[in-house]
Amino acid sequence: MYLTPKSGLFLGASCITAIAAVGSVFELSYGQPDFGFQTTAIILGLSLPLTILFFIVAVRDARANIK
Repeated sequence: MYLTPKSGLFLGASCITAIAAVGSVFELSYGQPDFGFQTTAIILGLSLPLTILFFIVAVRDARANIK
């Protein structure tokens, strides 16, 4: 496995933002989000692209360090 500390950090960040996105979807579908509709929608709107971005960066870094 070609996991570097940097790619591991980005992969961990991707997991955290994915969990935030899933939690936001459940909160919004429930109808009464704990943080309010607008704040939860902002969290969802930010966490989805960040999940994809962090995952792509992690994969690129891991591929760049294959020896």
